Amino acid sequence: MSVSPKAVRFDEYNMWVTLSDARTLGVPLAWLPKLMHASPEQRERFELSARGIHWDELDEDISVDGLIAGRSDITQRSHHTA
Repeated sequence: MSVSPKAVRFDEYNMWVTLSDARTLGVPLAWLPKLMHASPEQRERFELSARGIHWDELDEDISVDGLIAGRSDITQRSHHTA
């Protein structure tokens, strides 16, 4: 079963995402540097899709799968294998 975001809200320290299966996930903004440093107005300008949340202005995409797995912002991480 695919889970999608239905609502997003912010408080001073967290992003709260309500999912289609009625769960609400709280994610510390410290995990999401682009959102942590964004203005409240910029945080509110997001688009929901079936797979996640997108902030065009901030060039930020957060997947529901990543949130459920507890992964933080991976946009600036490189994946190198030895």
